[in-house]
Amino acid sequence: MSSGDRADDLFNPKRRQILQQATAAAGGLTLAAASYPFPCQPRPKRARPRPRRTGRSRFLAAIPGELATVEWRGKPVWILRRTQDMLTRLETARTQLADPDSEVSSQQPGYARNAARSARPELFVTVALCTHLGCIPSYRPESGSLQPGWPGGFYCPCHGSKFDLAGRVFKGSPAPTNLVVPPYSFESPERLVVGRDSEGDAK
Repeated sequence: MSSGDRADDLFNPKRRQILQQATAAAGGLTLAAASYPFPCQPRPKRARPRPRRTGRSRFLAAIPGELATVEWRGKPVWILRRTQDMLTRLETARTQLADPDSEVSSQQPGYARNAARSARPELFVTVALCTHLGCIPSYRPESGSLQPGWPGGFYCPCHGSKFDLAGRVFKGSPAPTNLVVPPYSFESPERLVVGRDSEGDAK
């Protein structure tokens, strides 16, 4: 076929109509094929809402004297299992403390307003922030490790505030009050929930 014959075929109205119909049909099939999978896609399952947790649960430290840290309301919280020696030393510093009887009631729940500042004497739970300017104190449990006569406790390196092993502030410290004891309760003998008190109220 010559080039002239091919040019005549392109301008042939009947042939041009056939080509247009074929192109339209091919386009329609392509569109149908592209859109086919979408209606067949399964709808994603809605995620079931998780139950709102009102506190931070924690297994208690098994080793006496060990200090564990959890987070509650974006703050670090210490859980300390005190030894019998630590409990005995709580009385030795009483005369040096600014608030030995926890008279500032806002610093602890009612069930922690005692010499040990806890619901169970061997367990101490406290927000690990100095009540002066919010620094994190260091844990200095050894007797005499900070200074002569030191009964063990917590020392804030920022401005020198000192607290005993029940979080009670020493006289002369920049910190005005004892460390805060948050609300807490026990799910079991060895599991504690910070942020929910013994009556079950969310805090």
